[in-house]
Amino acid sequence: MKQAQDFHEEQEVLAAVLNGQPDTIFDARTQFKGWTVNDVLGHLHFFNAVAEAALSGAEAFDAMVGPKIMDLAAGGQILEMQYAWLDGLSGRALFAEWREGAGRLAAACTTANPKARIKWFGPGMSVLSAITARQMETWAHGQEIFDLLGVQRKETDRIRNIAHLGVATFGWSYQVRGLAVPTSPPYVVLTAPSGDIWRWNEPQDTNRVEGSAVEFAQVVTQVRNLADTQVRTTHGTAHAWMLQAQCFAGPPATPPAPGSRFRNPDALSPS
Repeated sequence: MKQAQDFHEEQEVLAAVLNGQPDTIFDARTQFKGWTVNDVLGHLHFFNAVAEAALSGAEAFDAMVGPKIMDLAAGGQILEMQYAWLDGLSGRALFAEWREGAGRLAAACTTANPKARIKWFGPGMSVLSAITARQMETWAHGQEIFDLLGVQRKETDRIRNIAHLGVATFGWSYQVRGLAVPTSPPYVVLTAPSGDIWRWNEPQDTNRVEGSAVEFAQVVTQVRNLADTQVRTTHGTAHAWMLQAQCFAGPPATPPAPGSRFRNPDALSPS
């Protein structure tokens, strides 16, 4: 399953930019809700481990997160959920555990049936969707770290997995807000890092989204406000969707305010 390889490569790109940083980087705060790098890596490590458990079966998933799901439903915070599981793991030790766990998950998904269904928070999903979601989370939360360091990430065409997830969750972006889903999804035309042109949905002149695949992915993962990108939309459904696009699970999330997420010009390190 190529998506498993793409996930592993995404994780390695993030690991590489952190590898040469001083140990103080793990306590540095990002632009995402004040999360530290420790918080980001703990989040990725925890949910990679949950996905690995889900591959083993519903019982393993329930044993790991059953009580935690009830805590979240009662208003618990997602960071508190991972803190309890990490039990103080942080810094270089967390970095090493995250890399090892991501490698195990990628290897397990490589040999799994991509159509097999696994249990997850809310509706279940296929193994293919699960590993694509893990790549998306790694890329999106990784953006916080690249921004913090002032480093421009080198993107490749594996971003297509995340762009596709963004298109596929068009309806979800409305459903999660209790809104009626428009009957005609926009025509999406994106330019890949390689220069290839990718297209989704029926061609339309009055209901379309165009731009770079990377910036589209930034909008649907909510690491950038639409106004901070050059993604172009027509007015109506296409524009309304991009203002609230959300390709990740959980409650409805508000995109960052314009200008609030950016690559730090005063980088902590010249990595």
